Amino acid sequence: MAGWKLNIGRRRKEDPARGGKSAPSGVVKPLIRETQRVGAIEKNSLPRFQATASDQVTGRGGDRLAATRAKLRHAFTPSQPVADRRMFAGREEVLQTIIRSIEDQRLHTVLYGERGIGKTSLLHMLSQAGVEARYIVVYSSCGANSTFDETFRAAAADIPLLFHSSYAPTTAEAERGSSLADLLPSGPLTPKKFGDLCAKLVGTRVLIILDEFDRCESGAFRRDIAELIKNLSDRLIRVQLVLAGVAADLTELVEHIPSIRRNIFALRVPKMTDQEVLQIISNGEREANLIFDRAAGAFVVSVAQGSPYIASLLCHHAGRAALDVGRNTVVASDVASAIGSAADEFRGRIAKPAQAQIKRLFDSGQGEAMALAARAALAASGAFAMSDVQAAGEVTAVKAQRLIDQLIADRLLMVVEEGGEKRYEFAEDGLPTFLWISWAQQSLRPEETKAEPERPRQAAS
Repeated sequence: MAGWKLNIGRRRKEDPARGGKSAPSGVVKPLIRETQRVGAIEKNSLPRFQATASDQVTGRGGDRLAATRAKLRHAFTPSQPVADRRMFAGREEVLQTIIRSIEDQRLHTVLYGERGIGKTSLLHMLSQAGVEARYIVVYSSCGANSTFDETFRAAAADIPLLFHSSYAPTTAEAERGSSLADLLPSGPLTPKKFGDLCAKLVGTRVLIILDEFDRCESGAFRRDIAELIKNLSDRLIRVQLVLAGVAADLTELVEHIPSIRRNIFALRVPKMTDQEVLQIISNGEREANLIFDRAAGAFVVSVAQGSPYIASLLCHHAGRAALDVGRNTVVASDVASAIGSAADEFRGRIAKPAQAQIKRLFDSGQGEAMALAARAALAASGAFAMSDVQAAGEVTAVKAQRLIDQLIADRLLMVVEEGGEKRYEFAEDGLPTFLWISWAQQSLRPEETKAEPERPRQAAS
């Protein structure tokens, strides 16, 4: 028991703490750890949580900005989707387009685009709008092993039986809260069986939202989804699907049953405009009682490149950097510090061989060239063409092709075919963001960013 002393009194000894009286023989005294002999200042210097598990500020350490720190954690949440309408920035037109496709055209909807572009946040806003309109909204996040049977049995359990044409609201089954799941057969659930059951729905409409559709590895699951869309559409059933994933999934889905193309509204979620990124900043300022000065706001807009994830991540780190030095005003140097913190985060997600290759290219002066390719990939939401590289840096076609060939030789880029056109994508999902942030950390300065546009007006909460 290294570090511990065990004191057992074998005979009566004088104990100064007892005024000279001796302690009883054989009494076991408490274990005393030697490390507990350090002073109170040393013990209290260890890092502690600043808030309790119930999100209440503890008040330890005398931090006068502790409450602002707590608000900052809720104002900018890069690792989580936006579920609070007050914090939802921009995308009103996109959300309106989705709603109209569902409500006016009765289409099934597929959202696609790069990770971090805000698809899940849009789905949360769509869910809330659907609930307000008294739709039954079933939200499910797909996994690698998702199956049709498991997913749609769970969906049926969320649809009350009282909306089934054969059960009046006063029937015993409806009154005890039964659901469509109680009518499902015991054998494997098929698209036809689920469609037959949903064909009996009256008095309501159902939205079944399948997020992270790209995570499912089963081709059978995709085929069943395509079959269900065909079944629901042909029979005018009051159930619509909303799928969210990456672009490739739409192609695979339509390939199974080409005729369902007319039953689907497909939307690539676009990059945010500069004004929408500024709205993220304004929402956070309001929520956290922080102020981003004009230079800081312009710096965030320039580096974010229309990505809500990058914008929120930079704002979170920049706000924390300002609070660490006792300010509630965020300046450009705080954003510069935030870029460094973000680069460290992204670096940990990149494979070691790729990290070594990127470092070698940066050291050899290829950083700006890689940043151009990364910027092209981010602007194109994934696979990009040579023309995208030209547009990203206003370079000649010859220089753009030379850059692409170099990255292919270094195994950082892959060639893909889309519609007969040669396009390119990075070997790892996180590489474009990491390359862009790394270059911004080393080369981009606040004075090089364009002036911040006029801030959007705050919406009434």
